[in-house]
Amino acid sequence: MIFTQFKTIGRDLFSQSLISSHSGNLSIRMGDRIFITRRGCQLGNLEEHDVVETGLSKNDRATPMASIELPTHRAIYKATQANAIIHAHPLHAIALSLSKKKIQPNCVEGEFLGLIPVLGWGTEVKAGGLTDIIAEALKQHHIVVVKGHGTFATGQLLEEALHYTSGFEANCRVLCLMKSMNSRG
Repeated sequence: MIFTQFKTIGRDLFSQSLISSHSGNLSIRMGDRIFITRRGCQLGNLEEHDVVETGLSKNDRATPMASIELPTHRAIYKATQANAIIHAHPLHAIALSLSKKKIQPNCVEGEFLGLIPVLGWGTEVKAGGLTDIIAEALKQHHIVVVKGHGTFATGQLLEEALHYTSGFEANCRVLCLMKSMNSRG
């Protein structure tokens, strides 16, 4: 059952171009355990060995195989009530994050998101970085953007986190289209 959720959401992320072939990661929390995609796997074509189980607070033998973003997932789970996390690399959201410190979705579908913070201004952004800053921001938002890197979305289910990720990216596409149309005069 757990694997089926990961496989479905991973395929959806890839088919909607919210990730590239080997980017992004997914996790769910069950008590003091985390199920997370392994480092470098293809989310759009997951196999059972691509989902590893490890501790919420403690490392164990599976920890070295987990996504490089495991520390961020752990921090988010400890700081929030989330039971699912998606880290994606949606192109339009990333493009907007390079010039904006906050992104305001302006489509009806984006009204539920509110003003989305772009994190990482004035600091080096790298995978597995900004862990505490991301976790703190997700106390007040369902999704945040890391400048030039991607989004982190939370939910009670992976499907809910996908809803925030895909809805936000749809709004970012519209914002980019509007910017393109305005620049043409």
